[in-house]
Amino acid sequence: MPSSAEETALLGTMPSDSMDDIELKNIQLQFPTARTLSRDDTNTTEEQVMTEKGSILVAIQGDRRKPAIMSFHDIGLNYIANFQAFFNYIDMRALLENFCVYHVNAPGQEEGAPALPEDYIYPTMDELADMLNIVMAHYNLKSVIGFGVGAGANILARFALNYPNKVECMCLINCASTQAGWIEWGYQKMNLRNLRAKGMTEGVRDYLMWHHFGKGTDERNHDLVEVYKQYFERHVQPVNLALFIDSYIRRSDLSISRETDPGKKNDNTLRMSVMNITGAFSPHIDDTVTLNGRLDPTNSTWMKIQDCGMVLEEQPGKVCEAFRLFLQGQGYGKCVTPQ
Repeated sequence: MPSSAEETALLGTMPSDSMDDIELKNIQLQFPTARTLSRDDTNTTEEQVMTEKGSILVAIQGDRRKPAIMSFHDIGLNYIANFQAFFNYIDMRALLENFCVYHVNAPGQEEGAPALPEDYIYPTMDELADMLNIVMAHYNLKSVIGFGVGAGANILARFALNYPNKVECMCLINCASTQAGWIEWGYQKMNLRNLRAKGMTEGVRDYLMWHHFGKGTDERNHDLVEVYKQYFERHVQPVNLALFIDSYIRRSDLSISRETDPGKKNDNTLRMSVMNITGAFSPHIDDTVTLNGRLDPTNSTWMKIQDCGMVLEEQPGKVCEAFRLFLQGQGYGKCVTPQ
């Protein structure tokens, strides 16, 4: 045991309770920038590409000499709201040093878009898929890696069925391969009426939140929920969104099937490798299971990522790692292996 004199000496070397001996005057608190869904990536170039259905916005991210990834967004979103945060995620940025991403926006869905003319006939899902061929010709792309979410995944799947030699492989998130069911049709028809007559109502906003995040979102990530609610209320052109939704719910079945006889060649399926992803809280799990049952098991993978509904926002690290391994399996090992 130390003597009282030793105790006094030890106490004399300890900082006082008032922290007077620690200099804090020059320390400034750093608060993270508030998350927004507006464009903030100066490395992305936006260009208009003319098609038979008018011009569409294509945003290019990366070195155009590198292998091409083509993305397509879901309903209620555009390339910024759907992909900007994910493709700028630290692990994804490292991967994308060896790729160039072409973000395709559906007509009238880009940030700040004016209302489309009243006589404008919105493209069908098959026509939206054909637009991708025009985009590829415009940029002289021979083949692409597809990356789509929801409606965008369905569009990319259609494109891949029509032009199998132009798609190397695909990552499809929450992809439906069938026609819209009666429940989806009914809810979306009600949304269409509201969007056209009243704009972005609370009911439409709540449906979009459910569509993207599924159940229990407030409990998982309240701040992220508020960001998307404000985005839907303030930054979505309601008439244009109604047109895109109308095309989506009128979609035809992809008419693909799994061949049970290994000795037979199946032309009614996606021939390229497909990574089929959903989230554990997503309302689209059944759609992805149905798609999985129609794909060739030798070149497709189904993944359900835990603890999320909107996988790109809630679990970007897991999706990035899965995508990296997927590309590695497609022969892009040198492009995706960390240096």
